[in-house]
Amino acid sequence: MEETFGINNVALVDGQPRTLGLRDLLQVYIDHRVEVVRRRSQFRRKKREDRLHLVDGLLVALLNIDEVIRIIRESDDAAQAKERLMQTFELSEIQSQYILDTPLRRLTRFDKLELEKEKEQLAKEIAKLTAILESERKLRNLVSRELAEVAKEYSTPRRTVLIEASGQQAVGAVPLQVADDPCTVLLSSTGLLARTHDASPLPDSGPRAQHDVLISAVPATVRGQVGAVTSLGRMIRIEVVDLPTLPPTAAPPSLAGGAPATEYVDLEPDETIVGIASVNEVGGGLALGTVQGVVKRVVPDFPHNRDEFEVITLKDDDRVIGAVHLQSEDDHVVFITNDAQLLHFAASLVRPQGRMAGGMAGIKLGADAHVLWFGALDPSREARVITISGSSSALPGTQTGAIKIADFADFPSKGRATGGVRSHRFLKGEDVLLQAWAAPTPLRAAGPNGKPANLNAPLGRRDGSGDELDTTITTISGPLGPPPENSEE
Repeated sequence: MEETFGINNVALVDGQPRTLGLRDLLQVYIDHRVEVVRRRSQFRRKKREDRLHLVDGLLVALLNIDEVIRIIRESDDAAQAKERLMQTFELSEIQSQYILDTPLRRLTRFDKLELEKEKEQLAKEIAKLTAILESERKLRNLVSRELAEVAKEYSTPRRTVLIEASGQQAVGAVPLQVADDPCTVLLSSTGLLARTHDASPLPDSGPRAQHDVLISAVPATVRGQVGAVTSLGRMIRIEVVDLPTLPPTAAPPSLAGGAPATEYVDLEPDETIVGIASVNEVGGGLALGTVQGVVKRVVPDFPHNRDEFEVITLKDDDRVIGAVHLQSEDDHVVFITNDAQLLHFAASLVRPQGRMAGGMAGIKLGADAHVLWFGALDPSREARVITISGSSSALPGTQTGAIKIADFADFPSKGRATGGVRSHRFLKGEDVLLQAWAAPTPLRAAGPNGKPANLNAPLGRRDGSGDELDTTITTISGPLGPPPENSEE
C-alpha cells in the first residue's frame, strides 16, 4: 500500500530553470496568481475608466443636444466640429470624436436615466477595483476565494477516510452490507466526527482523554444521515456509515480516532461548523441562535433530493453562533452575550418555522453587544454557567482573563426577546466577556488541540466577579443527550 519514489521539480522561474521543493512550487504559483489578478484588475479598471469618460461626454451632449446639432451643422468639416465641441463644452478629443461618430438618431434616443445609471455603476466598479489594487490584503483574499472556487468545482473527494490514533484499520463499507443499527453521531470541540457502536447512553464520568469534549450528539442509524449546520445557515448531509466507529468504553467517549468534519463537507473560507442535527423528526428538533440575537426552531421538512440547503435566512452581517438538537420542547434555549447578559426560556415559546424563515427575536441586545454563546439545557438537570472576562482593547491571545462558575439554577427564566440577567460582574480593566458556556455537570474543559484542562474556579454568585484563570481554555461542555438510566439525577 506504500511506495516511495523521487522526483525533481524543475521549473522556469523568471526565465531561469530552478529545482523547487513543494513549498517553493506553491509560493511561485501563488505569486503568479497574485500578479495575474493584479494585472487583470488594472485592465478592467482602465476599460471602465475609458467608458466612464465617454459616458460623461454623452451626458454633456445629451443635455445640450440642440447646441451640439447647431455646431455640427455650422462647421465646415469634422475636424472643425470636433474643435468647436471641445472648446464649447470643455470636452476631450476622445469625447468629441465619440459624439461625432455616434449617429444622430442614436444620440437623440439616449436615455438620460440609463446613462446616469451606467455612470453610477461604472463608478462603483472602479472604486471596488481600486480598493483591491491599493490593498495587498484584499488582493490576496480575492486570489484565495478564486482558488477555493476552483478547488470546490474540480476537486475529487477522498475515497478513504484517514483516522488518527485509533489503532484500527479503516475498512470501506457499502451501506447495504451494514446493519441499520441505532447509534449516536458525535462532534468534538476540535471538529472531529465519529459514531458510537450502539445507542447506549454516553457515560458522564471517568478518566479524561484528548478530544473528549463534545459539542453535539444526535441519535441516528448506521445507514442513515445527519446534517452539519454551518455558521452561514446551511445544513450539509453526512452519511453516517462513512464515519469512524468508536470502540465500546466505560469512560466518556474520546474522538481521538474520529475524522475531521471537513473531510465530509465543503465550507466557504469564513464558514465554520457550529453543530450537527438529525435530519429526521425526532426529539424537539433543531434550534438555532445567531450573533444578532435571533432564535429559530426549524421544521424538519428537509428536502430529500438535496445534499445541502439553507435552514435559516440570515440578515446582513449575521451568523449562526450555535445549533443544538433539542431533546424535547421542555429544554430551555440559552443566550449569553459579550456584555455579560444571560437569557434562557423554554423552547416551546419558539414557534417552529420553515427552512427559509428568518427566525424571531431571541434576546434583546444592548448597544454594540452581540451573542457570544447559544445552546440548550434540560432545566431539570444540574448545570453550570461558565464565563471568562477580559478587556476589549487587549490584543487577541494576549490575556487569559478571569473565570467564574455559577449554578445555572440561580438564573431566573425570562420571556423571549427580553434582556435577561447579568451573569458576570466586571472588575477594573474588564469590559467584555471573552468566552462563555452553559453545560450540565460534570463539566469538562479543553485547551488547544483538545487537550484536557482543569477548572480551578470555585462555585460563585450569579452576578459575581471572576477569579484569575491560570490556563488556556477554548471549550467547556458537559454530558450530551439524555442522562444514563443509572444516573442519580
